[in-house]
Amino acid sequence: MKRSGMGVVGFALAAWAASVPAVAQEAPAPVPAPVPPRVSVSGGIVEGKAEADRVLFLGMPFAAPPLGANRWREPQPVLEWTGIRAATETAPACLQNDYGWNRADHVFASEDCLTLDVATPSLTGKRPVVVWIHGGSNRAGSAGGMVRSNLVRRGVVLVAVQYRLGIMGFLPHRALAAEAEAKGASGNYGLMDQIAALRWVRDNIAKFGGDPDNVTITGESAGAQDVSLMLATPLARGLFARAAIQSGTPGFGLPWRPLKEAFRIGDQLDVLLGTQGAAALRRASAASLLAADLKLHDAKLTADDFLYLRTTIDGAVLPDTPDRLFVTAPKRPVLIGSNMFEFDLPGGRPARDGFVDLSFGANADGARSFYRLDQADPAAHPRMGTRDQQIATDAIFRCPAGTLTTLLAGRGWPVWRYEFDIGTGGGLTHHGAEIQHIFGDQRAGSVHLQDYWVAFATTGDPSGDGRPAWPRTTRGAPANLLFDANGATPRTGDIRPDICKLQGLL
Repeated sequence: MKRSGMGVVGFALAAWAASVPAVAQEAPAPVPAPVPPRVSVSGGIVEGKAEADRVLFLGMPFAAPPLGANRWREPQPVLEWTGIRAATETAPACLQNDYGWNRADHVFASEDCLTLDVATPSLTGKRPVVVWIHGGSNRAGSAGGMVRSNLVRRGVVLVAVQYRLGIMGFLPHRALAAEAEAKGASGNYGLMDQIAALRWVRDNIAKFGGDPDNVTITGESAGAQDVSLMLATPLARGLFARAAIQSGTPGFGLPWRPLKEAFRIGDQLDVLLGTQGAAALRRASAASLLAADLKLHDAKLTADDFLYLRTTIDGAVLPDTPDRLFVTAPKRPVLIGSNMFEFDLPGGRPARDGFVDLSFGANADGARSFYRLDQADPAAHPRMGTRDQQIATDAIFRCPAGTLTTLLAGRGWPVWRYEFDIGTGGGLTHHGAEIQHIFGDQRAGSVHLQDYWVAFATTGDPSGDGRPAWPRTTRGAPANLLFDANGATPRTGDIRPDICKLQGLL
């Protein structure tokens, strides 16, 4: 009998298979879902999220909401919660007006905003910690997405802090001062928030794999100013080991604001709102306060963009002027720098004479001679910009950075100064341009600024690992490191000493 191509053996196997009872196949065991990262912190348990290269915890409160009776008071302890608090979504920015560049933060903002973000490579270990204090003239901005920085891939625990801004964070007022425990304390609530955040870091960061004894604070612009004030204030002593200051110093070269003079700003608010006393201020709507904030004025300033950058000596956070507080402050390693070009004159050309008077005081005529203000505008400098741009960068950033470097080095602090000069497409640099080089992938030639900052955060010394050495400034021996398209170039001497000496700060 002719068989099909299956053959005898094939039929036999088929018949055997048909006679065997069916055996049920066991379903594969379910793979358990990964357990979300959880940490017990001040207030309760928070749940973050694990990503490929980091563990993130977003919007964790470090103080009670500054609402109602807590408005314009020092930050109060965190309110405890029950259960598990999600820390996986971006928290609102602090309340702020819309200045255009900050529109996203303005739209997503709240008076309840005292939170911080943490990114860590792992919840175990003992890693260096970097705390970021954002800029924005102390009147705008947020922690943003800073914890997304690739700094975390370098083995660093990164913390980004939010603090009260503008009228909510820096209003000096007679009635608020009168009720404060420390006589005269009023006007630096945003700085109090930053101190509270640093205390939270001290108490909790070990649970995120960070070393509370190896904390570096850093910031840019107003954030850098605030970092330098953290170095000065007695209230922040013992809360961090070192600081990196990017384009900002105490007061930005402006004269200190005594509290009696600062109260005039609060007086204006009372006239605008028709309020009298602290209770009436706390009943005022946030919208009315923000609207009034746009009308407040410091008679000495040429532009009210600097209203909350002129340092108020409040008697509490700053019991004395920063230069005097540095006399008794503990010596800590510091990086200080500015960009070759930052921005234009506050108030523009019409305000130039007033700005020169304010910035150079008794030496204003000498500054006018240096800049040849009695002559027609010269051609713009290829790296420093127009004459007006040079005046602004010198007086607000470059000279005050030199002053702070000289002051601290003269007292024996380990200090390293830099100047940054990399612009888009070979053009001028600008205010804040260095941030992407420190926290991102951009490079200065073959040099990555991030290498210096990571080394500094790890050891307290930015040099090493075959990079161009960063010369330290010592008493009577100024030095700095230039970052530009060619890489990193060590230099000796002060930067622009002729004009900076006229500011009366060197």
